[in-house]
Amino acid sequence: MGLGFYLGQPFAQHALLAGTLVAITSGLIGPFIVTRRMAFAVHGTAELSFTGAAAGLLVANDPVTGALTGSLVVATAIGVLGVHERERDSAIGVILAFGLGVGVFLLSLYHGFATEATNILFGQIFGVSTGQLFLLLAVALGVLLAMTVLYRPLFFASVDPEVAEARGVRLRLVGLLFLFVLALTVTEAAQIVGTLLVLSLAITPAAAAQRLSSRPAVVTGLSVLFAVLACDGGLVASLESNTVKASVFVTAFSFGIYVVARVGAGAARRVWPDRRTEAVRVG
Repeated sequence: MGLGFYLGQPFAQHALLAGTLVAITSGLIGPFIVTRRMAFAVHGTAELSFTGAAAGLLVANDPVTGALTGSLVVATAIGVLGVHERERDSAIGVILAFGLGVGVFLLSLYHGFATEATNILFGQIFGVSTGQLFLLLAVALGVLLAMTVLYRPLFFASVDPEVAEARGVRLRLVGLLFLFVLALTVTEAAQIVGTLLVLSLAITPAAAAQRLSSRPAVVTGLSVLFAVLACDGGLVASLESNTVKASVFVTAFSFGIYVVARVGAGAARRVWPDRRTEAVRVG
């Protein structure tokens, strides 16, 4: 059975659709995550979606809805306890340690098969059901709408928070709303590569894009493109391989894109040193 056979199967089609939705939303928020230095927030939110999944499995036998609900609770806690950037990492560390302990406890109370909750950790893209696909679509549309509304104040607050606050931008509210969007996107992405590997879609494509341009619109477009290429390319490669998990290919392709972008940007700066306004910010 070749790749063509697999691509004709519903499970593969669901996986590609889900992967595209996740990649688009991850690519949209990625540049803001990098600019606002919130990589650890992504990591913490991703891992703590497992706690929500365990609670959802125990209460309603629905780990996906539980993960979404739990991620919003975690985002609220991070927003309240980590208002200032210097406090954010320590707040996330405290919440992460406590939340994972709660997740393990909740899972110990569940006496059925807990594979649906553990799949949130490691990913099970080829097991996405029709119902889960519609849920992912609803989340993706919600994220797209939220980013459309938040884009201008969020961009202003990310680039120059002091001036933005002086101009009337409510930094705490904007930051909290972005954390909600981040939480939903991270939980959605967990369906593809799992929470332990979610950084490969929420961070790496945006980091690669920022190496190639300093224009916000170009960075966002490249971030989405790189995320789609890494995710869908990884899924197709996994189907072709039939032995290696999709998450391995997704993370490998994402990292490869970043390496090429970093090396290419460095070479371009050496060849055209006068075009530094188009070079990507270092760091």
